[in-house]
Amino acid sequence: MSKILIRGAKVLGGEPQDVLIEGSTIAAVGHGLPDEGAEVVEAGGKVLLPGLVDLHTHLREPGREDSETVLTGTRAAAAGGYTAVFAMANTFPVADTAGVVEQVWRLGREHGYCDVQPIGAVTVGLEGRKLAELGAMHESAAGVTLFSDDGKCVDDAVIMRRALEYVKAFDGVVAQHAQEPRLTEGAQMNEGVVSAELGLGGWPAVAEESIIARDVLLAEHVGSRVHICHLSTAGSVEIVRWAKSRGIRVTAEVTPHHLLLTDELVRTYNPVYKVNPPLRTERDVLALREALADGTIDIVATDHAPHPHEDKDCEWAAAAMGMVGLETALSVVQETMVDTGLLDWADVADRMSFAPARIGQATGHGRPVSAGEPANLTLVDTAYRGPVDPAGFASRSRNTPYEGRELPGRVTHTWLRGKATLVDGKLT
Repeated sequence: MSKILIRGAKVLGGEPQDVLIEGSTIAAVGHGLPDEGAEVVEAGGKVLLPGLVDLHTHLREPGREDSETVLTGTRAAAAGGYTAVFAMANTFPVADTAGVVEQVWRLGREHGYCDVQPIGAVTVGLEGRKLAELGAMHESAAGVTLFSDDGKCVDDAVIMRRALEYVKAFDGVVAQHAQEPRLTEGAQMNEGVVSAELGLGGWPAVAEESIIARDVLLAEHVGSRVHICHLSTAGSVEIVRWAKSRGIRVTAEVTPHHLLLTDELVRTYNPVYKVNPPLRTERDVLALREALADGTIDIVATDHAPHPHEDKDCEWAAAAMGMVGLETALSVVQETMVDTGLLDWADVADRMSFAPARIGQATGHGRPVSAGEPANLTLVDTAYRGPVDPAGFASRSRNTPYEGRELPGRVTHTWLRGKATLVDGKLT
């Protein structure tokens, strides 16, 4: 049985301790642990976290392997400190049957850089007209518990109600892409001062907020669980805060880019900043940070959305929406939340590991760093600061908004059930 001793790591940002891994399990946590027969990782000054869990990743396979594959996407995840990701259903074919979700699940098991849990579509073909095979996907080998038409909104209230009623039987979750389609026809960016000055079609905040308001009320009526994908406005924060105060079973996520970037960047007309939902205002960014800090927003999720070069390097109107995020997420969270004093590293562990694992029911992930737990871990050099270079990304795509931007923090090691997937910043 292999043994690894992580020496002097700040577990969840606390006092330095040693962590001994034996096989796939954490054997001991303490001071002065013996290193006999163990591979020693000197971790003085670095922060040790439970392996990160992303509830919102686009792996593109099957069907868009020119953008990403399960292999390249999970390699990117490991490089970013993730040990589990949830793969969105908007593939080709759509993951709306047991057969497709099992295919994605098996690809994840074969490649082994992180665990892959498929998300099932809510409706057939993401078309919003007929419920997909929710029960069959749940009962499949993939054991799907999270369902989403992400990329499209389940805008029909009757269909949304039926989905919530159906998944309640097995404590599943419907994750909503909150975008009223009639209010965003022709929209190119956030509706506001900048869109007016640039003459680009505006994407109003109410298009998101109206769907969230409807869905939390539906969830309350049904007594089911609803999750809000990539929440992006101050108004959405207030609706979720109100819903939680009523005991409604709602959770919400925010992306790293919505914690840092604003619609002012669209003045460059650089399509790398084109994303759904759009970058919002500074007021929204500050409200999102506050909500993540106080727990109104439960988790950080990347919405990792890889695209090939030709789909982003074109005029703004024709460009695809989305940004890659797995390899920079932790750095952006350190920049916006830790270095600003809004969160400590224990809070980061909650928002990026414990809570997403709990929402998605990711067995073996989001566990404490303590003896007897699975050795799913990530080690972070929080003192590092340097420019983002997408040429070094493990992802197949390079559509990052941070190219050349200095960000703090660097993941140096990732372990999946005791197996190193990243060592000294290099994938194994």
